[in-house]
Amino acid sequence: MTTTTPIAAPATGGPATTPMPSPPDRLGFAVKVLGRPGLKANDSRRWQSGPHLRVSLGYLDAIFDLLAESGIRMYRISSDIAPYVTHPDLPQFHHQLEESSEELAALGVRAQALGLRLSMHPSQYVVLNSPDERIAAAAVRDFAFHADFLDALGLGPEATVVTHVGGVYGDREAARARWVERYLALPDHVRRRLVLENDEISWGVPDTLAIHAATGVPLVFDILHHRTLNPGGLDPIDACRACLATWPAGQVPKIHYSSQRQDDRQVTRRHRATGERTATMVAPKPGQHHDWIDPEDFLAFLHATDGLRFDAMLEAKQKDLAVLRLREAITVAGLAGRIW
Repeated sequence: MTTTTPIAAPATGGPATTPMPSPPDRLGFAVKVLGRPGLKANDSRRWQSGPHLRVSLGYLDAIFDLLAESGIRMYRISSDIAPYVTHPDLPQFHHQLEESSEELAALGVRAQALGLRLSMHPSQYVVLNSPDERIAAAAVRDFAFHADFLDALGLGPEATVVTHVGGVYGDREAARARWVERYLALPDHVRRRLVLENDEISWGVPDTLAIHAATGVPLVFDILHHRTLNPGGLDPIDACRACLATWPAGQVPKIHYSSQRQDDRQVTRRHRATGERTATMVAPKPGQHHDWIDPEDFLAFLHATDGLRFDAMLEAKQKDLAVLRLREAITVAGLAGRIW
């Protein structure tokens, strides 16, 4: 299991009390709401039941109610918001954006009125650098939908679509070159939305920085991924600063923040010969998200990044509850001026 690389607070003085430039940084969470039972993130019915984006937008509007009431101003929308919209064998679902244009426009106006920063993050199966041309073409379709969706909401350029590089496929240089070539071939409106994140398996911050140098794609810094995959020993604050510098002038960068799970997890295995199932406790995987954010670690990160501007998507399993708990710890520490 990996250990957390400590982040040192400044050597002089106590907690920083000078507020950041207005507006302050935002903290957000991804997709699922836990603080209010019954709120759905998307219409998850099977295709036979005729699911539709309009239903999902009703759910999203209800989530906006929660965000408004709780003061959370950053949220990741489900990538399944429009059911089957890019499925090649279900063309009846391909026109949901056009069919929901009025609802999308109205919801986008509300998002802007609330000061929400919205984003999306396609699944790990959306792989732009795959050597399989069919998989790569499917990734282009998925990215185009995500960009079209955010455009239909009328959102500004800070509403982004986050992706990873993908696999190595036995040849790192060729895999990197494929990503660069295909990114540069994307439609302009897709490139304007797409941002690239370092991962915990194959592509660390030096890799994403090299891709940025070749393409100009903005980089999302994920601190837990960096702590898990950092063979060069790059200081996390230096890595964060380098990623923040890749964003266009006038746009607030975003980062991903999570804490390493510490508790053992239960794994059920099935014996091949007998079929008997046994449950054992195993150590958490490196890079596995904790339920909550370690407040001391995050406060040290805020100290170490004093003067830097970014919004932070919290990737904790307790979702909106983790945002509220961390926000309370930040307020107690006297750093409320740093966040919304």
